[in-house]
Amino acid sequence: MLLDFTTLPARDRYKLLVSTVVPRPIALVTSHDDAGRVNAAPFSFFNAMGADPPLIALGVGDRRGEPKDTADNIRNHQRFVINLVSEAIAEPMNVTAIDFPADVDELAEAGLTPVPMADGWPPRIAESPVAMQCVEASTTHIGRNRVILGEVVAMHVDDALIDMDKLHIRTDALHLVGRMHGAGHYVRTSDLFELPRIRVEDWRLSR
Repeated sequence: MLLDFTTLPARDRYKLLVSTVVPRPIALVTSHDDAGRVNAAPFSFFNAMGADPPLIALGVGDRRGEPKDTADNIRNHQRFVINLVSEAIAEPMNVTAIDFPADVDELAEAGLTPVPMADGWPPRIAESPVAMQCVEASTTHIGRNRVILGEVVAMHVDDALIDMDKLHIRTDALHLVGRMHGAGHYVRTSDLFELPRIRVEDWRLSR
């Protein structure tokens, strides 16, 4: 079945895209406005895009032709924090996705704990196993999409989840969740399997 995206309505393109690019990690982004009010919102158009410098990409769609609070705050202040979402905070994360008015504190509504940070940064979330402080590197506005590239300048990791000697993260203990198709469908990341990389020499010997 060939599906021509140039002729499909936007809603159908969205449905097909989010049903096939799965699972998607979730960034629960904290940012702040000019008055210092903190905004928290989850986004699953999110991933790591590079290591030198360390880059993440965040896709934030416009709302009714205007930038969402997250995109507006990042544009105005260039600093934001990505809090990764574990099973333990999946339901609170879902609360922050509610379309609250701008003056509502999403973290308070969700029962999540803000951890203040110095030098004008928005807070990280105490219950998140990993939080990344990011500085806006660039934003590209295409149609109703704003693709934000952020450089990670610091990372906060739960002490129980990292071996500081080797800088190994206990990935299996993060218990992160990912976004699947449609509204309300998620996946756990606990079903792991290992598939070692193959050296070209070993591949040739095996043939």
